[in-house]
Amino acid sequence: MFSRLRSDIQCILDRDPAARSTWEVITCYPGLHAVVLHRPAHWCWTHGLKWLGRFISHVARFLTGIEIHPGAKLGQRVFFDHAMGVVVGETAEIGDGCTIYQGVTLGGTSLYKGAKRHPTLGKDVVVSAGAKVLGGFVVGDGAKIGSNAVVIKPVPPGATAVGIPARIIPSKDGASADATPERAKFSAYGVTLEDDPVSQALKGLITSASSQEHQIALLWQAIEKLSSRPAAGDCVPQDAQRSECFEAAKLNDLVGK
Repeated sequence: MFSRLRSDIQCILDRDPAARSTWEVITCYPGLHAVVLHRPAHWCWTHGLKWLGRFISHVARFLTGIEIHPGAKLGQRVFFDHAMGVVVGETAEIGDGCTIYQGVTLGGTSLYKGAKRHPTLGKDVVVSAGAKVLGGFVVGDGAKIGSNAVVIKPVPPGATAVGIPARIIPSKDGASADATPERAKFSAYGVTLEDDPVSQALKGLITSASSQEHQIALLWQAIEKLSSRPAAGDCVPQDAQRSECFEAAKLNDLVGK
């Protein structure tokens, strides 16, 4: 029990630069309190003491602002960062090393009792502030859920989900974050500028337009060189674009690098 508590405290010290000491984490971090209180609640729930489990979780919700159903399963080193307003449903499962921020809902879309209604998070998943993960599907190891995303379908390992409804951005190397040779640096709130599919699409269009303009300019220059007689130059319009003026770098700066 104490080794697991030490592990929970250490994961907070590793992931939150605002945490300055073990004593501060123990006394001032509601995310840790919610995890610690969930364990007896879950034990009661799984041993037939349903009301007592719900009552402990209710007290934990009152004290921490984090609502975790006693039937939910939590792995090791789970960190609820800030986490006010987090709701974790009965059949939800949260894997080892996950980080969950404020306003997150791990909710269900089915009303059938006994069914798997809530999501399963793999290892090292980051669910950013305000995200809603709804349904009994799996979010793969090392995946990231962007702020305010609404996820209603499975997320592959290492991928990023952003938007409403969430769009899935595959992992750059096609592998889970925890399967790479060197462990990736933890990214607070899960999403970086490179994970925005809209900006990535715009940058792709800018690159394509710049390439096409370059090719057009080269074609007109080649046509002029092939015109051996002065009269043949008449086939080249006066307004033909012989040089590039597409400001790709400026547009990319506006979209974001």
